[in-house]
Formats: sequence, C-alpha cells, structure tokens
Amino acid sequence: MTRRLRIGGVNVAVDGEPPANLLADAYARREHPLCLCCPEGVAMYIARFGARHILKRMPGTGLRHDVDCDSYEPPSGLSGLAAVEGEAIVENVEDGTTALKLGFSLSKIAGRAAPAANESREAGEARADGARLSLKATLHFLWDRAGFNRWRPAMAGRRNWAVLRKFLLDAAAVSTAKGRPLAHALYIPEMFDAKREDAIVRRRAELLSRAIQSAGNRRSLAILIGEVKEIAPSHIGARLVVKHAPRFPFMLAEDVERRMKKTFANELALWDANADSHLVAIATFGIGAAGVATVEAIALMTVSENWIPVETGYEAMLVERLTKHGAGFVKSLRYNLPAAQPMASLVLARADGGSTALYLVPADADAAFRERLAELIGESGMSAWVWDIANGPMPDLPF
Repeated sequence: MTRRLRIGGVNVAVDGEPPANLLADAYARREHPLCLCCPEGVAMYIARFGARHILKRMPGTGLRHDVDCDSYEPPSGLSGLAAVEGEAIVENVEDGTTALKLGFSLSKIAGRAAPAANESREAGEARADGARLSLKATLHFLWDRAGFNRWRPAMAGRRNWAVLRKFLLDAAAVSTAKGRPLAHALYIPEMFDAKREDAIVRRRAELLSRAIQSAGNRRSLAILIGEVKEIAPSHIGARLVVKHAPRFPFMLAEDVERRMKKTFANELALWDANADSHLVAIATFGIGAAGVATVEAIALMTVSENWIPVETGYEAMLVERLTKHGAGFVKSLRYNLPAAQPMASLVLARADGGSTALYLVPADADAAFRERLAELIGESGMSAWVWDIANGPMPDLPF
C-alpha cells in the first residue's frame, strides 16, 4: 500500500519503508515526520538501531491514524495488549527500541528439567500476567509488530515464509530481552532451497553457535519460530519437524510433548481440520553434546491461509468470510489474556471510513463472561457486532 508522508517539508509517497537517506537526514535534524493518512497528519518518530533508521508510530497515537493506515492501532483494551503494555512491553522513544520482560527462561542448568507448572504459564493459558510475556505472548508481540495480524485485499498473494521471516526478524532486531537484542537469540529458518542448502546450514550453525553457549553448568537457549510440518513419534518422545529446515529436527521429551498436546489441543485440532491453515511453533531449545536440538518449552499458534492468527473454527470462518468479501481488518491478539476473558476478535474497517469491533461469544459462555463483554463494549466507545454462537449462524456483517 502506498503511504503518504511529509519529511523535510516535502510530501512523498512510498511503498513499504521510506528511503534510508530520507530517514537518516530527518533523524539528524531531529525531525518528526508526518503521516498524511488524515488531513491534519499524525506525528511519527525515527529510531536508529545500529546503522538502520526506522520510521515508527509515536506511542499512544495508533487511534489517530486512518483505519486503513499501517500505523493504525485499535484500542489496546480490545485485546490482550492492554494487560502487558507499559509493564512487560516498554517502549523507549529515545532510541526506538522496545524492552520485553520475558516470563520464560533463556538458559538451563545442566541436569535440571523445566518444572511442569511453568509450561502452562509459558503457554499463556493459566492467567493474565501483565508483568512478563509468556512464550505465546512473545510470538503475538512479534506477529503484531511485523504486521501479520493485519489484512487488506492488496496483501493477497504477497505473504510467504521469506516475507514473514524478514519482518519478524526486523521486529526482533529493535526489541530487547534480558539486556540484549531479541534477534540474537532467535532462529527462524530460511526459506528452503536445495541449491543453497550448504550455505543455509552453515549460516544456521553460525547463528546457533552464538545464541547457544555454555558457562559452567549453565547453558543458554535459543528461540525457534517455525511453521510445523509434522509432529512424529520418536523413540523417547516426539520429533518436531519444521518446514524449511526438514533435516534439522527438534526433539521433545515425553512430558513436554504431553503438556503441549494438552495445552494446545484447540490449535492442533484446527490445524488438523483445515488443510489451508498453518501451525506456527515458538519454542526455546538447546543443543546437547550429541548436536541434537532439544525443546525446553513450546507454544503453538494456528493461522489462516493468509497467516492471520485464529483461535477457533468460528473465528477462522469469520476471517475467511471477511477476506473473501475484500474487507480490511486488524486481528486482536490475546497475549497473556486467559480464554475466559472476552476480547474483540478483530476490528473491521468499514466502507464509510469508520471501524467496528467484532466479538464472538462461545457457545458455553456463562453469565460472568457476558457481563464482562457488555462492559468491554461499553468502555470501548466503538460500534460493536456480536456473534453469539449459541444463537445460531453468523449474523450479517457490518460492511
């Protein structure tokens, strides 16, 4: 999508990121470029990270952008973001980085297994903890910052693993965790190419040699983000195979596999039921003395054909209906929010330039859920559309 900006007193139209020289010059002048998605314009800022300059939205200004603008952001209270922003996610406008407080470990003491209680918390299923990001919430953060919870018709056919990898790494590069760039601990497999396999394997080995190091009896861990190809039984647990790295399996001990299948039963069922869906895994892992990658903790996320996260079959149906209609929307992400806590499924951009929050009420929702939903709708100040699953088929959509 073409974006109109005012930089250095000149209006420019850009597709994607503005030219690096324009951003560098504006950064040197300490200028705040204007996004011209609306008549009065919205101030942006430029962050420098290493040799790169990145145009970023000013904190708290997401609602001031036009609903079709890349910088538009729905009210954080409609999703799980409100519970973690300012605590687990801390913005630094001075240098443009985002500091993350993680609720999972990036190291392991030799011989000590991860406690079973931590696995469910890392999955983001146990409670809404605003102080630290669960493993799945970290994936939601990167997915949000990379823009893959947003959809416009112009995006059709333009998303593949190479595109996802680029933008996820870009988001991680300007995010820090435990005092270092998140990208330093992150392994996202390159798009597989048999002709370049030797070079790909070499780059993976170099990355992991930096990410996974030992100091005494403590070993650092790396973070995997990959599309699941299969989860197959092994001699002592299970073998997780990700697409684009099919010859580099990740081993799951029996207890890790059991907790994964219990905690992420819905995600696995959705993936199994829809041939067009994708299953994305985020996991911490180490490399043992045998050179084998072993998963310590794992979380799963089901996404649509267009890589939009979905939690239920009803939500997948809604996303598919909107996509086929040519609608634009922003999908809400749960972060640490428990499933029993209502949130907007997504925010729809209407043809009249307005926006509507779309909510799904589970068939087994109790009176407390419905009461909290009514409060959320009232506090949002945004028009609402509600699909109460127990009442029958999907209502007409507010296009």
